[in-house]
Amino acid sequence: MPVLQIDDGGFRLDGEPFRLLSGGLHYFRVHPAQWADRLRKARLMGLNTVETYVPWNLHQPRPDRFHLDGALDLPAFLDLASAEGLHVLLRPGPYICAEWEGGGLPSWLLAEPGIRLRSRDPRFLSAVDDYFERLLTPLAPYLATRGGPVLAVQVENEYGAYGDDTAYLEHLATSLRRNGVDVPLFTCDQPADLERGALPGVLATANFGSRSAENLAALRAHRPAGPLLSSEFWIGWFDRWGGHHVVRDPDLAARELDALLATGASVNFYMFHGGTNFGFTNGANDKHTYRPTVTSYDYDAPLDEAGDPTEKFTAFREVIAKYAPVPAEPVPARAEKIALGVVELTESAGLPACAPALGDAVPSRHPLTMEELGQDFGFVMYETALPAAGPALLEVEQVRDRALVLLDGRPVGVLERENHEHAIAFTVPRAGSVLGLLVENQGRVNYGPGIHDRKGLPGTVTLDGAELVGWTNRPLPLTSLDGLDFAPTTATPVGPTFHRGTFELGAASSRPLADTFLHLGGWTKGNAWINGFPLGRYWSRGPQRSLYVPGPVLRPGSNEIVLLELHAAHRARTVDFRDTHDLGPTEE
Repeated sequence: MPVLQIDDGGFRLDGEPFRLLSGGLHYFRVHPAQWADRLRKARLMGLNTVETYVPWNLHQPRPDRFHLDGALDLPAFLDLASAEGLHVLLRPGPYICAEWEGGGLPSWLLAEPGIRLRSRDPRFLSAVDDYFERLLTPLAPYLATRGGPVLAVQVENEYGAYGDDTAYLEHLATSLRRNGVDVPLFTCDQPADLERGALPGVLATANFGSRSAENLAALRAHRPAGPLLSSEFWIGWFDRWGGHHVVRDPDLAARELDALLATGASVNFYMFHGGTNFGFTNGANDKHTYRPTVTSYDYDAPLDEAGDPTEKFTAFREVIAKYAPVPAEPVPARAEKIALGVVELTESAGLPACAPALGDAVPSRHPLTMEELGQDFGFVMYETALPAAGPALLEVEQVRDRALVLLDGRPVGVLERENHEHAIAFTVPRAGSVLGLLVENQGRVNYGPGIHDRKGLPGTVTLDGAELVGWTNRPLPLTSLDGLDFAPTTATPVGPTFHRGTFELGAASSRPLADTFLHLGGWTKGNAWINGFPLGRYWSRGPQRSLYVPGPVLRPGSNEIVLLELHAAHRARTVDFRDTHDLGPTEE
């Protein structure tokens, strides 16, 4: 593959002038069986490059474990990009933001009391250096200098919005170089943060979504010579629970793109294809109020969540064609979807009764955080015996992030971090009643100082002013549901419950294996799995009203769906598989 050079005149590829036409495509948000399809469509829109972050927290879930296979087979993704004739911009962090859980920083870092993330704290830098060595050693053959597709590698991510420690950035750049990265490095920042986040001798790039001429002028003022690159050209946005589905007019976005390309600048769309926050991987924001991100990362991108071209795909392709050749092949058609109809969930398993099969209890005097329990995602069940019967006021210093309050396994209320709730009153039926707090990690904060976001119950818990001590802490990561003991039931269960149903596909049903969408009207809040694959969270709060089901997670014959419903199940306990998505209402 050609090698990228940077000089005062701009980018060159093996000596020839070159314009980066790139788009964000996160391999970890797309089922690996669909990587090739998404990459082909990137080329068909006229892109010559794709960009991806690397989520440290998935690749290194524990300090002594590192994964680079299966759904995290980054080398395979790079091979597919290369086969499609695409270059790659690699953004390994260590911090990535990306509306991703914790900004990609592993939760085990927060088991260290007082650790300062994104800083020269020796504990943090030691962990980063180890991560870079584990990640970059096997990626060396994929650098353009060695015939691979990776043209350039990013240092940190929008650091100027967080800090101004140039020595920290220099350490990261040195660590990248020490681990074999010999392609150009770059930083990215919003225009107002360029001075704080740039690194001498490293290409500075800017993130924006409008006023291209003005923002590129700010970048040029900061760097009088060299290439101009919008490393995140925002053409959509993400959604949060309780908000609306954010969209951006395709024609307006295309005009902004035209204005950018007319200056001669290079571009990386954020996003070309957003994908999905499968499982528990969504992040959150906290600007005085905690706001978790939804499961879908559709981002109103040129390729929608299911990988189908949108109006933006066609509009952007037409703009790109004014400045560079685009493939003669037509815009891809929408892929086939299947509508399975209604499926009944006939079996149930109460979570409190199943909890011992899902995680081991850890005794402690005070509640332990998820990080102290060595847990990344999911729930913790905290339990303690109450001393006396009668009216009581429970006060919880910090709820991270949502606690379902149970008395002897029966729900009595909810405490939500998002609503700044810390207290709940109830009547204890008897001395020795078991208080349960089922606490959900709804997504670690991914932006700003709030990234030091420890989950569970980080503070004290009191009853009528007296601290409650003597707890059991049971991690419920729900990485496997094998321990569930389902039984047929006709009654509608009360409280957190797993519900299970089956449906047929393939030859026996005359239904093809293709994408579909799980609609959950009538259910309240929880998580969904198909054949053990974690689709993500649902919540009647909206805006998202359906979950994307990738075709590759389905199989011929019998298929299984499991819901963990935390509150009120659909009265008929049914779900509906349709051939259309519903991401909710948009802002008027």
